[in-house]
Amino acid sequence: MTIVHGFELTGERGLPEANSTALEYRHVKTGARLLSLVNDDENKVFGVAFRTPPPDSTGLPHILEHSVLCGSRKYPVKDPFIQLAKGSLNTFLNAMTYSDKTVYPTASQNLQDFYNLVDVYLDAVFHPRLTPAVLKQEGWHFEIDAPDAPISYKGVVFNEMKGIFSSPDALLSDLSMESLFPDNEYSRHSGGDPRRIPDLTFVAFKAFHERYYHPSNARIYFYGDDDPTERLRLLDAYLSEFNRAEIDAPVGLQPAFAAPRRFVRPYPASDADAKAMMQVNWMLAEIGDVERELGLSMLNHILNGTPASPLRKALLDSGLGEEASGSFEDGLRQSYISVGMRGIEAADADKVQALILSTLEGLAKDGIEREAVEASLNTFEFSLRERNTGRFPRGLSLMLHALTYWLHGRDPLAPLAFEAPLARVKERVARGERYFEDLIAQHLIANPHRTTTIVTPDPEQAGHDAAEERARLDAARARMNKGEIEALVEDTRTLKRQQELPDTPAALATIPSLTLADLPRENRRIPRVVTSCADTRVLFHDQPTNGIVYFDLGLDLHTLPAELVPYVELFGRALLETGAGEMDFVQLSRRIGRSTGGIAARTWTSAVEGSDAAAAWMLLRTKAMPEQTGELLAILHDVLTRARLDNRERFHQLVLEEKSQVESSIPFAGSRYAALRLMSGLSEAGWAAEQMGGVSHLDFLRRLADTMATGWDAIHRDLERIREALVTRGAMICNVTTDAANWERFQPRLTEFLSRLPNAPAAAARWTLSSKEGPEGLTIPSKVNYVVKGGDLRRLGVEPGGALAVVQKYLNTTWLWNKVRVQGGAYGGSCSLDRRAGVFAFSSYRDPNLLETLRVYDETAGYLKDSDISGEEVTRSIIGVIGHVDDYLLPDAKGLVSLRRYLLGETEERLQRVRDEILSTRVDDFRAFGAALARLAGQARVVVMGSPEAIAAANAQRGGFLEVSKVL
Repeated sequence: MTIVHGFELTGERGLPEANSTALEYRHVKTGARLLSLVNDDENKVFGVAFRTPPPDSTGLPHILEHSVLCGSRKYPVKDPFIQLAKGSLNTFLNAMTYSDKTVYPTASQNLQDFYNLVDVYLDAVFHPRLTPAVLKQEGWHFEIDAPDAPISYKGVVFNEMKGIFSSPDALLSDLSMESLFPDNEYSRHSGGDPRRIPDLTFVAFKAFHERYYHPSNARIYFYGDDDPTERLRLLDAYLSEFNRAEIDAPVGLQPAFAAPRRFVRPYPASDADAKAMMQVNWMLAEIGDVERELGLSMLNHILNGTPASPLRKALLDSGLGEEASGSFEDGLRQSYISVGMRGIEAADADKVQALILSTLEGLAKDGIEREAVEASLNTFEFSLRERNTGRFPRGLSLMLHALTYWLHGRDPLAPLAFEAPLARVKERVARGERYFEDLIAQHLIANPHRTTTIVTPDPEQAGHDAAEERARLDAARARMNKGEIEALVEDTRTLKRQQELPDTPAALATIPSLTLADLPRENRRIPRVVTSCADTRVLFHDQPTNGIVYFDLGLDLHTLPAELVPYVELFGRALLETGAGEMDFVQLSRRIGRSTGGIAARTWTSAVEGSDAAAAWMLLRTKAMPEQTGELLAILHDVLTRARLDNRERFHQLVLEEKSQVESSIPFAGSRYAALRLMSGLSEAGWAAEQMGGVSHLDFLRRLADTMATGWDAIHRDLERIREALVTRGAMICNVTTDAANWERFQPRLTEFLSRLPNAPAAAARWTLSSKEGPEGLTIPSKVNYVVKGGDLRRLGVEPGGALAVVQKYLNTTWLWNKVRVQGGAYGGSCSLDRRAGVFAFSSYRDPNLLETLRVYDETAGYLKDSDISGEEVTRSIIGVIGHVDDYLLPDAKGLVSLRRYLLGETEERLQRVRDEILSTRVDDFRAFGAALARLAGQARVVVMGSPEAIAAANAQRGGFLEVSKVL
């Protein structure tokens, strides 16, 4: 047996699906397992995962995940990961808690930076600084400022989970998991139930780390083009300190039910008119058969993956609800499938369940149409081979897939090696087997381990929850004597003092960092050729795309009058989801699935530097193999010129779906909606974005849903007006990303396609901003708030160059992190800078506070002007910003970024000037921006989205300064 840096090689094989050689190791002394993927990807990934089955619903794994990142033996600072976020070129830096594991992954393109990240991660997980104060900050604690003051709960995870438990979608998902797995660890909430989090003790917290965060329980992963032997050396330096331990961390198998079960739970709603939502869930077999799991995943796509999928279509056509959903979860030891509907009447839940079951029985008996199967198979296979994970590192995606098997003692490479099982599934379908019908019959119809879960609106639930929390707090206080209350007051003050105490220069010096000399001085350029086909602008980007042709067709939204802008998202869906010519929308959807890698309509808006007008475009984003590009363009011609915009029934479904999706996303993304509202009055781009995707858009969708019956003729005319304005070569731009050989083949087809389209003149319409300018309070049934404040720097004569991006980075990782998150208990606090619009804004996420957060925002100017900001801090922030500028992009993303730069008129010279400004940032720039913020504070606008009680309390204290309106 050959030992290299404490590791023995236990397996080596090729993994062509990931263009990698896979090396499997065992650390001899501890038994730690390592999967090392070697390839030529410069975006290197490291991760360590532990099996962490939750013992209860106190959120122990989640709170520990947060706490591990709060300093360690080698890096004794309060937030080493925040320090890394300032001074690293990382492309991923995070940690995630799942139902049965906790994962600590990171990624970087820079080798030294990557090694720095690996070292900090390893020290964090194996030698964290776990103190009672860390648990209080990240988990929960009693807070009381004076003996006669009210007592409350505070803690980052506590408030994060209060925000999650405000979402009916999250409650339904949680209920479904509990219902399917009542007898094993999956019934417990690894994230934490806010009612149970205060039961967590420091003894249990510390013991959990000692038990599970040990190399013998570790699954360690490397991916990329770094030296595979150096990986072993880095790991052994940490692992060799430990001895092997026997760690029992299994997730038990859930015994199968003898009969289906039904569960109902209320969710907090603002009024009784809110809708219910429900799911039918099936627990499936234990993981271990890749072909079966691949087939079930394909089956889910066939049944639910597109608007034309038979189960999803049956639900939508029923009119019983507003939006259908379906998912296949294979990340647990036993997988499960869920199918459901949002926006139903609670009394109709049994009808929805009956429809789901009867539709499945019909499909199993009568068969699934061959065209539906072919379309889903092509879509699924295209996605597997493309491996397009967007900004998410490919290597990390592979790690998470591998862990589904690896965590439970199975071959980690099995779920990654998809070629053979995919070929077997395709062969069985080609032979005419009733493959998917048999999966339905066996795993769904004949499966008694089924639950129906329903969440119903209850206007009193928020009050019940608040009263229950108040009762728990009052009971806790009643158990304390006078001395204990005084001690708790002192504990509160001590914790705040500790949180405010800065790290020493010596501690900060331990954090590894690059230097300015390590940074490239020049921007990375994306090759771009600007040409024309059939009098239409065309951009071509020569990129290695593995033979795929990525084609974006841009439609200039600025040709639309202002009153039509709110329709844009619906219009984009209507092009692809109402049918075209003689094809109904089912036939069109299958045609797209059979012949392409997908077609999607996406909107994009941006301010343009030096102009009051916005760039606003709809992009039809498409992809196909070279031999299918002719059919792709034929489909595009049909949807642009022959989309059945007169399909009233289908358009009504789209309106209800879109409304339901926005309503369900608001509790998760309140800061985004509040920020959109703020921006709507500060720039034309902000106004357009809010009209197409904010609270104003939701108001429009609700009005549209109410007038479909009586106002269809006017709605249809508006849709045709949009088509007439957008579908003309004068309002178009084309963007092609592929290699030169495939571009040469594609160009004549593109010219022919464009020449068949209308070529009417296009002129920009004038958009007049009509949004509110005063402070607003937008109420939703939530236990936390989203607090936003910002304004236009250019009105103060401040031009936001590259240096302000460095100041923004610094504030996010120092002042706002400490004040809003660490001390305030919010899950997040940050600021943003829109350099093109000149807008600077603060925002908080899942925030228990409101006025206190606004006070922090207003004190930021003084912090910048008066604090002692070192040159090292400035350098770290510069490095972090450059890391964002040089973010890792896949080939198709490079083409899209280049297109956007072209539409904004951003030249390479201008982009280089911004980089030079970033690299030359000095402390004086921080001071100058502090002075600008002091002037901005009095003119900036406030938008708060949150609970009615919190907004009413703020108005009572500040004389009704927020204009209140109900959103949900």
